[in-house]
Amino acid sequence: MLHLRVITPKDRTDEVCRLLSENPGTTNVVALLGVARQPPGDVVTCDVAREAANEVVDGLRGLGLHTDGSIALQRIDVSISQVAEAAAENAPGHGDDAVVWEELDQRTEDETRFTWSFVAFLVLATQLAAIAAITDSSVLIVGAMVLGPEFGAVAAISYGLLRRDGRRIGRALSVLVTGFAIAIAVTLVCAVLARWTGVIEVSRLPADRPQTGFVYRPDRWSFIVAMLAGAAGVLSMTAGKSSALVGVFISVTTVPAAGNIAVALALSHDGEIRGSAIQLGVNLVGMVIAGAITLLVQRAGWAVVARRRLSKRDPDLTDIPRS
Repeated sequence: MLHLRVITPKDRTDEVCRLLSENPGTTNVVALLGVARQPPGDVVTCDVAREAANEVVDGLRGLGLHTDGSIALQRIDVSISQVAEAAAENAPGHGDDAVVWEELDQRTEDETRFTWSFVAFLVLATQLAAIAAITDSSVLIVGAMVLGPEFGAVAAISYGLLRRDGRRIGRALSVLVTGFAIAIAVTLVCAVLARWTGVIEVSRLPADRPQTGFVYRPDRWSFIVAMLAGAAGVLSMTAGKSSALVGVFISVTTVPAAGNIAVALALSHDGEIRGSAIQLGVNLVGMVIAGAITLLVQRAGWAVVARRRLSKRDPDLTDIPRS
């Protein structure tokens, strides 16, 4: 269940309450008259099943509350209520399968912002991957994969492709390119300094790397794994299953490839530079394509569910608004 809070102008409070009360996926509707100060108006709250959230938000947008008031949704961790359970049962589909498009829109929009925390995590992850390349450590490779923060920007590109939002795609691409460029540059400087000071005791990367050699040897499986990881990652975001993202991070070879590029540059290993760059590109492209396809399938599936539900209310109704 989600908790919905609406600030509405006083002349639209009755319409808001009617809209919420008539939806079978909502319950616990409460109207607080005259309590909102900024913006001024009334406050209406309710609990809404995830699978009914898109319809409710679309209806509130139709009343102009996204411009003249405020619409806020937040997750409910614990709900002890038989009427809430009934609302979830009456809503179409299952909550874990539902995509709350407004939630995904804001989440991916946040991921297109270039922040120092993003750069810091990416630099640290890339340096771990570089050390893993030198020591041929699979444990450090996994640590670098988990620490890498790049999937959010990848998901933003997939969502941008779905919505044909060139601005979002451009911003997310800029975050990825700039972030990886900085991470590789910082790791390269550290690797060169480590070589000069004797911390790195090899003049070239080890020829035999059974644990980490896959980082610079892309093959057909690289793209297949990236596709699977991209689909799983988007599903984990839309379903709110954040724990599944850990498995996604461990599946892709983006950060390890970036770390290997930096070390290979520092040690003049041209073959591994090319292979790692291809591996990085293959993984990013595979995840973006799979993410966009997954979102497209989810949108089409929920459109069918919503159309069937509306047709039950009004058999003559064939068109539905799209989120």
